[in-house]
Amino acid sequence: MEDYDFSEDSFDEEVEETDKKKGLSFDMLDIFSILLLLAAACLGAYFLLLFFNPYTSLNPLRPNTPTPPIVLPSATITPLQLSEPWTQTPTIQPTVTETPRPTFTPIPSETPVRLYTVTFTPPPPTATATPQMPFEADIQLISSTIIHSETDCNWLGVGGTVKDINQSPMLGVVVRVQGSLVGENVDFMTVSGVSQAYGQSGFEFVLGDLPLPSSDSLWIRVFDTAGLPLSDQIFFSTLGDCDKNLVLVHFKQVR
Repeated sequence: MEDYDFSEDSFDEEVEETDKKKGLSFDMLDIFSILLLLAAACLGAYFLLLFFNPYTSLNPLRPNTPTPPIVLPSATITPLQLSEPWTQTPTIQPTVTETPRPTFTPIPSETPVRLYTVTFTPPPPTATATPQMPFEADIQLISSTIIHSETDCNWLGVGGTVKDINQSPMLGVVVRVQGSLVGENVDFMTVSGVSQAYGQSGFEFVLGDLPLPSSDSLWIRVFDTAGLPLSDQIFFSTLGDCDKNLVLVHFKQVR
């Protein structure tokens, strides 16, 4: 029973030792708690720093540095200024002073005196003979179907022949028709011998595709190879008649 007998002093000692142990353990917990609070405060401050400044060097996962936006300069309109008008400065020309020439005094000349007036009478003009052209022409108005059976009334023209003084056909004579027909100018040229339907020295001009009337507004003439006329201007008329739509002209040499 001695082992279970405790004295009051031993009991007090055990209580003090227990209190010391409890006091010691309580102080360590407080220190640990304070350290935890400090660590939490530091951690909170760190996260708060990262929240307000994510680009800090303490952030291991900091985002890329943003590229600053490019600000283009605004266009400034510069109004065009007109140049100052050029004003010509008048230049005063020197005044030219005319120097008068000496007055010329003509020498008096002798003036003949006539007692009568001379009147000049020109001689009368000498009559000039008008040469006669070597060719004349006979003109008829016939139906074109005599030469061209297929034309009917859809044709208007001039045709004929050229013969010498012996009534032999002449080839290569220039034949020309000129004038106006219903307000239109007419100027055609050919040579004899190209239209054998009229004869060996035949020629032909097509004036239109239907009969048209005219009154001596057309003429026909023959020329030699040098361009010299062999006949006068022989005027003729046309009719708006289907039976007289071909002007037949026979040139013949008379001298």
